[in-house]
Amino acid sequence: MKPRDRQDRILQIVRQDGAASVEALAEAFSVSVETVRRDLHDLASTGALHKVRGGARRIRLATEGSFEERQMEQAGAKAAIARALAAAIAPGDTIFLDTGTTTLACAEELSQLDGLTVITNSVRIAQRLGASGGVRVFVLGGAWSADNAETVGPMAIEQIGRFQADHAVLGVAAIDAEAGAMDADFDEAQIAHAMIGHSRHVIVLAHAEKHGRRAAFRVCRLDEIDVLVSDQRPEGHLAAALERARVEVRC
Repeated sequence: MKPRDRQDRILQIVRQDGAASVEALAEAFSVSVETVRRDLHDLASTGALHKVRGGARRIRLATEGSFEERQMEQAGAKAAIARALAAAIAPGDTIFLDTGTTTLACAEELSQLDGLTVITNSVRIAQRLGASGGVRVFVLGGAWSADNAETVGPMAIEQIGRFQADHAVLGVAAIDAEAGAMDADFDEAQIAHAMIGHSRHVIVLAHAEKHGRRAAFRVCRLDEIDVLVSDQRPEGHLAAALERARVEVRC
């Protein structure tokens, strides 16, 4: 069997079973464990699977349900993230805040900070912060997305360029050691990427369920992130990658 064909079959097995050991794969294909390790290295380098000690595991691709469904999930984790984020923001700061259930959960905590300026594409976040009376809110115009009550598209991105923020605070669908921070929605990933380009610091919000996962659209590399705010400290490959990228982790 040619190496490319063998690697295709290995990938099928890992995706079907969720994981596979080096020894089992070597036996299945009648090759040495060294050959399997090289195959796994090649596959991992393309992002097709995760190489782990003794074998490989499938990459979990994050998808998202409706906004209301996601708002019900991980409420305790999001509350913990909101408290940790508020401690990282100073009164008087200017921040971008993108659309998401985690960023919406943060709005209540942020409303307690004096003199904050928030630029957002989320109508829900604008309403929550605006009700406090102590936060100056700018809502980006653009194409209306009813599912998430947000504005997206070229007009919103152009308006982002009119601001310069202290922090881009971004909720993401996934964060991975190799691929960085990702989103399941193309338009939202584009908004987040634009916010990064007009901010001094980048703060990514991701609870533990999102650690080590991937989604369809990259937001940024790990070395573009200044702070990761989570409910739990990452472990394994992600923890090591964050340390190499000098990302501060707050919980």
